[in-house]
Amino acid sequence: MKLNINTLYIVSTPIGNLDDITIRAIEVLKNSDIILCEDTRRSLKLLNHLKIKKKLISYHKFNEKKQVNSVIEHLNSGKILTLISDAGTPLLSDPGKFLINCCIEKNLKVISIPGASSITSAMSLTGFKDQFLFYGFLPKKENELNKVLSDLSKYKFSLIFFVPSLKINFYITAFKKFFSGRRLFIAKELTKVHEEIYRGKVNTFKIFKNQIKGELTVVISDTKIEKKSVNKEKIINKIKKYLKKYSLKDTVDLIIETEKANKKEIYQLCLKIKNEKSN
Repeated sequence: MKLNINTLYIVSTPIGNLDDITIRAIEVLKNSDIILCEDTRRSLKLLNHLKIKKKLISYHKFNEKKQVNSVIEHLNSGKILTLISDAGTPLLSDPGKFLINCCIEKNLKVISIPGASSITSAMSLTGFKDQFLFYGFLPKKENELNKVLSDLSKYKFSLIFFVPSLKINFYITAFKKFFSGRRLFIAKELTKVHEEIYRGKVNTFKIFKNQIKGELTVVISDTKIEKKSVNKEKIINKIKKYLKKYSLKDTVDLIIETEKANKKEIYQLCLKIKNEKSN
């Protein structure tokens, strides 16, 4: 397999089972001059399994800005570089965005080699609708978490999170506040020997009595978001009041701001009331 020089390859690696790697990914790793990885020790296990010996450079969220100039120099000198994460598809809640943007700015080619991802693997097991939003790691502080979950609860789609196993009970308690009526899916150690799946209704999902270990991918099911009914009489009274002081346009804007109703419908209603007053 011939690779392009001056190119950065984004290669997906297994999320647990080391055999879950594509033939194309193996060929790219074999033919790369340098492999950028989060943890050289973890990546070395994969490369040893594949019987590949290559130069590894540590590239993670704490040193990516410091390393980027060196990486760009390697690419400009005709080297072939590969970026991998500890597991799964790089850049999804993993470092690399800063490097990608630098490559884009400098017109250096970036090629994705698709493969394993805990996001799609988990979603395929849920039985939920396949329209989903991926958030990643949730905030650790309660106030920040409540704000994020309050915003996300307004979406009807399935929601996917990465959650540290040590704090799973903290997050389950929070889910109960904001996702009542939905279903909860938790995947532990996907594709590994100790893979486990937990399913249940958010309202009745029990917290874990014993500490669980491993990587967790959590999915909240889709739901129907009921629209709040508009109090038409209240709006009409407001319109009549505002039209005594403000223009038609300002009245429409004020109503939309406070009532969050359909702008076109409010405009027509305001216009009708204004015309009735004029006659």
